[in-house]
Amino acid sequence: MSKCAAIQMASSPSVSSNLLEAEKLIAEAAHAGAKLVALPENFALMGDNELDKIGVKEPEGTGPIQHFLATVAKKYAVWVVGGTIPIAGDAANKVRAACLVYDDQGKQVARYDKIHLFDVNVPGTNEVYRESDSIEPGEELKVFDTPFGRLGLAVCYDLRFPEFFRKMSEQKVDIIFLPSAFTAETGAAHWELLVRARAIENLCYVIAPNQGGFHLNGRKTFGHSMIVDPWGIVLDCQKTGSGFVMADIDLERLEKVRAVFPVLNHRRFI
Repeated sequence: MSKCAAIQMASSPSVSSNLLEAEKLIAEAAHAGAKLVALPENFALMGDNELDKIGVKEPEGTGPIQHFLATVAKKYAVWVVGGTIPIAGDAANKVRAACLVYDDQGKQVARYDKIHLFDVNVPGTNEVYRESDSIEPGEELKVFDTPFGRLGLAVCYDLRFPEFFRKMSEQKVDIIFLPSAFTAETGAAHWELLVRARAIENLCYVIAPNQGGFHLNGRKTFGHSMIVDPWGIVLDCQKTGSGFVMADIDLERLEKVRAVFPVLNHRRFI
């Protein structure tokens, strides 16, 4: 059994300010006993517009944001799921929304590039998002072994595609991390419902750090960062404001749930 934490922020257009806030919350979670800490999507930058991220993009393996993630992981002796950061892609005018994972020695051990891009007009609002204007989509899902179990990585809009998570389930995922920046409108309608559904239907833990609050760019995000167990129980939730949620990840309980309720073995359409 190990304690994992999900951090909630209301990130700004200032990378330096965001990193200071992220380190403060990582330190608090580590001091509370967390061995793995996950940051939300866009934790280092919520720019004034979608193109701002291009100005702070980094080549993989070097740059101030990646240095920060490696440093805090080692400093606080925790594994860090680094939300998403803008990593240079193939096109000069676009980035990859990359979720990087660091072990407690500060070594990068995994990377997932966001696959499903948020190109929508949010119903009932004047909000329009076109992530594909500045982001190249990834192509491969990521499930990998850690001391905490088999981890899977997803990001925000990925949540709406159940077949994506079923592919992780086929790779024996135990814990899915979902760094997000859900809008206030769509979050109120669907966030908890979808996070719990993904945990229930795949019989796994879901750890979902979200942006939560009012941002200097005028955007409002939903918050309600949460950790959900394989039975769909919300173990902890931070509704609004900066902070973190934390819960024990119990792989023995996970196996017991799967054994007594073997729904994954009953599938007929594969």
